[in-house]
Amino acid sequence: MKPLQITQSPSVLLDIGRLPEKYAYEFQMLIREFLPFARFCTSEEEADLSLRIHDQQVLLSREGEQKIQLLSDGTPSLTGDPYKNRIKKAIYELLSELTGTRLPWGILTGVRPTKIAYAALDKGSSQEEIVHDLVQDFCLQEDKARLMTMTARQEKLLLSSHEGHDVSLYVGIPFCPTRCAYCSFVSYDYAKYGQLADAYVDALIHEIEQSAPLLSDRHIKSFYMGGGTPTVLSPKQLEKILHTLDQVFGCSTFTEMTVEGGRPDTITPEKLKVLTDYGVSRISINPQTLHQKTLDLVGRRHTVEQIYEAFRMAREAGFKTINMDFIMGLPQETEKEAYESMQGVLRLKPENLTIHTLAIKRSSSLHQEGEGPALVQQGPMIANMLSIAQDTAFSLGMHPYYMYRQKNMAGNFENVGYSLPGQECIYNIEIMEERQSVIAFGAGAVSKIYYPEENRLERVPNVKNVTEYLSRTDEMIERKRKELRHE
Repeated sequence: MKPLQITQSPSVLLDIGRLPEKYAYEFQMLIREFLPFARFCTSEEEADLSLRIHDQQVLLSREGEQKIQLLSDGTPSLTGDPYKNRIKKAIYELLSELTGTRLPWGILTGVRPTKIAYAALDKGSSQEEIVHDLVQDFCLQEDKARLMTMTARQEKLLLSSHEGHDVSLYVGIPFCPTRCAYCSFVSYDYAKYGQLADAYVDALIHEIEQSAPLLSDRHIKSFYMGGGTPTVLSPKQLEKILHTLDQVFGCSTFTEMTVEGGRPDTITPEKLKVLTDYGVSRISINPQTLHQKTLDLVGRRHTVEQIYEAFRMAREAGFKTINMDFIMGLPQETEKEAYESMQGVLRLKPENLTIHTLAIKRSSSLHQEGEGPALVQQGPMIANMLSIAQDTAFSLGMHPYYMYRQKNMAGNFENVGYSLPGQECIYNIEIMEERQSVIAFGAGAVSKIYYPEENRLERVPNVKNVTEYLSRTDEMIERKRKELRHE
């Protein structure tokens, strides 16, 4: 059968027979891990290739040729639906042969892969047993199985004092100085929408104040302000938000407080003083790269020098924990640029380092401008870039402590957060493991209400559009009230 290139856009007919419809989505996601630009169709005439699941086999048909893969025997040792995973393994083997690709994360398609290793650790499995089972049952590459298990062990250690009835708070600021070419988050260009910022802050304060009584019997463990770019707001606007939080919750009782500075060009001594005055001890300064050419190319209108200056200002303001984000796979970058950026990290010595793999989301300008096919086939190079970043983290004495994956990631890799011992962001782990309620405020923010007795999570979303949020803030409050009353 003629090989199929990952940059092609085949029409795929997926016939799951009498299987439950809920399986179809995961099978489609696995197919898209191999063929990111595949389109699914419903008729044989439209199909460039078809996958049919029948009894104990999966049949792949393309251009008059057929291949059959029998379902594997045995029950997987780790969590998951055994029959569904056997089908996924069969699809995996067929598409691996067709494309000549072995995926680093095997048949896993979920956002939070460490949940599998975490559950196995809860059952008393050893690290070597988990690695073996991940490779055998889920087709993971061994290095990814070890990374997942190492991360899950650290998560478990850090959450040893975790209480299911504790709560984390999230405040979303959906404004940015500019929109990055790779961005798919809900964010508004501050130059265009900045006139809404005062009204937005007032609506946000109203939502916080009216929702606070719902949490009167809860311990607030962590606080995270993200976006967007929170530090695009003025010192006065930031102070209004933090003052409200302190008045209604008492910031001094929080275990940690984190603010995502994000863009270095939005950070000033005045804003940093406001943050430290209210107990914020953790800040993110996110360069994504230390190459000016790339910054210009992706629409980040700041200089490399401003990155170093923002870091210096944060240290002078007293921040003991600084995180830096980098993206591997940005346009026109190679291992050389990754190495040079990591040399900058070695000089700065942040306490946290988050390494992302470029994800080509449909709403990003990179995708809309047709950059996706070229970027998505960089797998071997990105593997090397990730290795350079990991070596940098290890040389600084860091360990991986949280990870997640996204759709349409170049090379099908992962995002990993590294930290010095004792400097981990607990909020990041809680949002990944979903074993604690997160009450979220602001446009596009999603509260996650956790029911520990049932190990169940209910999502309570806020509207994404800022102007809608301004007119419907009371509705957002009522949504929270309705769900929290059910606890």
